[in-house]
Amino acid sequence: MLGSGTCVPSLKRSSPALIIKAGGKVLLFDSGSGTIRRMLEAGITYHDIDYIFYTHIHPDHVSDLVPFIFTSKYAEQPRIKQLDIIGGKGFKKFYKKLSKVYGKWLEPELYKINIKEISNKRIDFGNFKVTTKPLAHIKESVGYRIETEARSERSESNGKSIVISGDTDYCKNLVKLGKDADILVLECSLPDEKRVKGHITPSLCGRIAAESNCKKLVLTHFYPSCDNVDIAGICRKYYKGEIVIAEDLMRIEA
Repeated sequence: MLGSGTCVPSLKRSSPALIIKAGGKVLLFDSGSGTIRRMLEAGITYHDIDYIFYTHIHPDHVSDLVPFIFTSKYAEQPRIKQLDIIGGKGFKKFYKKLSKVYGKWLEPELYKINIKEISNKRIDFGNFKVTTKPLAHIKESVGYRIETEARSERSESNGKSIVISGDTDYCKNLVKLGKDADILVLECSLPDEKRVKGHITPSLCGRIAAESNCKKLVLTHFYPSCDNVDIAGICRKYYKGEIVIAEDLMRIEA
């Protein structure tokens, strides 16, 4: 977990970003402000990332995309590995506008960038699969389910599934995406009494976790007002499984 916060500046929580290591690949989900530095603190560099997935295009989720690509052109340590950048519907248009603003500064020199849009699809990436569904935040919003397969028929290591919500309101697509997941990562922006449209609160997180029957619930994307609330306690009124309150640089095993 690189960033467990929001757009609000905080010494405790950085803007949204998390890393998943799956199938021998390194996947970055969202890249809010400060992500590149948080990556270094976690022992990960811009050379290590194989895929970047975006849940939507709000600034607190994409603001380090341009610095990431610009950094990859660093003459003394240039990136040479292909980079796939993936988002929901409208992401290609968004990236095209960024490229128009920055011109050659976003043009890779020694590697290739592939921009893809996936929404309501299941794609096989080889050693892992990704299923996506549109979620209830903005029209570009998409949630991700990442699944790995067992290493072999004789292996005791079973396949794992991790679901990332990004920002969203309660919706059936999120429950379907999280069905029986090993880890369900949900935004939990605000306390129940401060609920706003397009975001979920502790009670809703508990409901979604219970309805999806996930094995472990990880809550993130906290505004400062959440620090004064028993988030886990409220969730447990609805969900009886394991609950993790995310912190920056926290490592979680599936």
